[in-house]
This record gives sequence, structure tokens and C-alpha cells, in this order.
Amino acid sequence: MRMRRKPWARPELAACPYYIENGINFKGRWNTVFDNDNPVYMELGCGKGGFAAKASMKYPGINWLALDIKSEMLAVARRTAEKLYSENNLPSPSNLKLVSQNIERIFLAFDENDRIDRLYINFCNPWPRGKHNKRRLTHPRQLEQYKTFLKDGGEVHFKTDDDELFEESVLYFEEAGYKIRYITRDLHSSGYEYNIITEHERMFSQEGKKIKFLIAVNN
Repeated sequence: MRMRRKPWARPELAACPYYIENGINFKGRWNTVFDNDNPVYMELGCGKGGFAAKASMKYPGINWLALDIKSEMLAVARRTAEKLYSENNLPSPSNLKLVSQNIERIFLAFDENDRIDRLYINFCNPWPRGKHNKRRLTHPRQLEQYKTFLKDGGEVHFKTDDDELFEESVLYFEEAGYKIRYITRDLHSSGYEYNIITEHERMFSQEGKKIKFLIAVNN
């Protein structure tokens, strides 16, 4: 998602106690950024932060890492989190970190010493042109990178409105050796009870598009 430059973004992030400007600095020691041993869940491409903010508030016993490459986007995510927590009479989140990181090069910031329990990929860029398919966050090249730090038995939760991306991603997960544990091509009619609706999800649903969802396990 493109976003205009926001002069206030970097100063606000610099003052944010749960912002990590350079994920590379924590490679191999992400367990040190939280003062507990709770499971760590990661969202790849957090956008405006609605999912990460809601999830961190709903599940305080989970540590959440929300990654994005754009400082402007992370600054909006910070405001989203602050607004949501304030509306619920809660202090700033202690179980959420906003991390500046290029996900295509996530290997620069995470390695086999970083044990992540679950990954979320919510409405990523479908990169529909064939020559750009390798940039998909669900492409086998990316899925292999995630296996470096995703625990054995760890899960990837993937949501999209894009039919082509979803069907090809099913094959990607299988090709990369993941086992698909749950799949639906109409999430909102599936009865799945743990869904947290994102900004894009609400928009696409209002347009009449069905939301596709799967859970893949790292064997």
C-alpha cells in the first residue's frame, strides 16, 4: 500500500517505547525484547495496525511482533494501537512491538535462534504479474525463509480476498512442505470463531468479495 510521506511519523515512532527501528539489531535474540517467556506471534505486513492492536489487546498472554517496511505505515499503526487501547481504558500495549523490516529480506533480522510460534499474513500484495510472483509473501522462496525461525509445529495463518493468490498459495505451502490444517474459501460463513477482522477484510467484504483463509503447519 502506498502512503504519502508524513512529517510526524518518524518523531512519533522515535518516542514510541514499543517501536523497533532496526530489526537486524535483534537477530538471534528476539526473546529479549519482551520481559517474559510467552509465545511469540508475528504479523508480516501490519499495515495500519488494526489486526495487531486488536490481537494484542484480546490476547495479553501472547507477545506480538508487527512488521512493516514503511515508517509512515508503522506510525499509523502506533496511532491505531494507542486509540484502541485508550478507548478500552488500557495503558499502552506491553505485549506488542512495531518492527521496521523488509519482509522479503526477513532472513537479515531472524535466524534459527528466534523461535516464533505463529505467523499471520493478512491481505498481502497479490503481485499478479507472473514475473513478480516471487515477491508474494506466500511464495515458496519466502515460506522456506520462515521455516528458519518458525517453530516445528508452528502455524501460518493466511487470509486474502484474491482468488488466484489463494489457490496458488495453497500449492506454494504444499510445495514448501507445510501441511494445511484448515482451509475455507468463505471465512465469514465458515463458523471459524477466532477471526479478527482487519481493515482490508471489512472493505473487501462490503464489496461482496469472499474472504479466503487457511492455516498451514510447519512440519
